[in-house]
Amino acid sequence: MMKQILVQYYNNNARKLRKLVDGILAGFSGWSNKDVDDFYSLANEVFVDVMRKYDNSQSFEVFLYSCLSNRIKTEITKRNREKRKADKLSISIDTPLSDEEDITIADVIADDFDMEKEVIGKGQETGSLRIAKYMDKLSRLQKSVLKLVIDGYLPEEIREKLKINKAQYADCYEAIHSYRNVCVLF
Repeated sequence: MMKQILVQYYNNNARKLRKLVDGILAGFSGWSNKDVDDFYSLANEVFVDVMRKYDNSQSFEVFLYSCLSNRIKTEITKRNREKRKADKLSISIDTPLSDEEDITIADVIADDFDMEKEVIGKGQETGSLRIAKYMDKLSRLQKSVLKLVIDGYLPEEIREKLKINKAQYADCYEAIHSYRNVCVLF
């Protein structure tokens, strides 16, 4: 029986197992081919584990799907958590110095550097390379926010134009100004 199941799921380059994984991943978006390959490898591990634990008390397909779905969702949660981890040593230069004052770290740094002008001014060869590196660090949404900031739109207008909420705008604005991204411009 187990040999039949193995052949059924791994026939034609594991077509049935891959189809099961693709069905689970269809509920999520933003996966690269490498990510999908990682999930196929994870499915192989889960399949082996399910083969050991299967006790005929329910359909093999239902048991496999349940185990596979749980494991993939756990992996997605883990990956998303890692993406959200902030570098604890990095802070935005737009961070207020105190609750009582409207002064940010950027206000007290003695510098005439203007990031928006730097991104717009593509005159120098080295500047262009730096700008390209900076832009590569930003997501598509962050680039859209940056372009609208440069064009002089207000935060409310940007959120409305891009159909994003305050938190998404704040995340983009923070990433655009974070030292980790901006440092390539210096």
